[in-house]
Amino acid sequence: MKSLSTNDSETMEWLACDSAPTFCSGPDKSAGLPKSARLPINRCNLPAAILGGLTYQLHPTALHIDGVASLHKPLFDLLDDIDDAAERAARFMAYMENHFRLSHPEEAGLTAATGKSRARANYLRIVRGWAFDAESREAAVLKGWVESRFGLNPRHHGEPLREPGSAAWQRYVEMRVQGLYGTNALESQLDLLYAYSQYEVTRQFPQRSHIRLYRGVNRLAEHETISDTGHGEKVVLLNNISSFSRSRERAGEFGDSVLAVDVPLPKLAFFSQLLPGMLKGENEYVVIGGLYRVRLAAV
Repeated sequence: MKSLSTNDSETMEWLACDSAPTFCSGPDKSAGLPKSARLPINRCNLPAAILGGLTYQLHPTALHIDGVASLHKPLFDLLDDIDDAAERAARFMAYMENHFRLSHPEEAGLTAATGKSRARANYLRIVRGWAFDAESREAAVLKGWVESRFGLNPRHHGEPLREPGSAAWQRYVEMRVQGLYGTNALESQLDLLYAYSQYEVTRQFPQRSHIRLYRGVNRLAEHETISDTGHGEKVVLLNNISSFSRSRERAGEFGDSVLAVDVPLPKLAFFSQLLPGMLKGENEYVVIGGLYRVRLAAV
């Protein structure tokens, strides 16, 4: 695993966008997060209307899923005493293995009727399924997790999702339920993965607030644009979770337009360097959605 060591000059550039003037530092002149894109309640310390709004992109603060830090305090106390990021990753994975009994699913209540395949549906499998196909059953679980924990509704899963109860929405919910059925506290596993991701970026970059990332898109006109400055900058409503790349060139391989975005660190769900072999691309970052000011970037 490539560590995000502070001795790595490339890594230090990784989060440079908040130490110089950037396009994310202008005033917020856009509308708030549409009601259709959020839930009235969630399971973290900020309501969806705030964490999903443009002001949050400009002025982020930490996000905490309810109860995770206190429940897993022994893990984070242990990690505090470890200086090496690779060793911390190994300790985290061992903790996940033991706490959720991933190698002993029968101790977590698995029965013969549940089926062995459901026992393998753990946090790593969800991440790998997402990396393979962002419209898969595993991706539906991940989008549902964001919906539940952060209160941000998905905007796309195989087709646009604009109205709860519609046929498209019902297909998304069915895939989400299929992905969760018979699993072992799968969303709680994702809670802890997010908490660990935030622990790592906060520990390694305590003075940083944003990371510059890129996303390749096709048919930009079909994306939900809230406002357009006419100078290559837009305010867009992203899906409740999306993949980005640190590499502009790599992002350009996935669309005919490339969006440059200053992403608040608290909106990093997880990223390729967090755990060994976590995502298929070395520069992939999975980001919680909402409103973002973006700039069209040349490839």
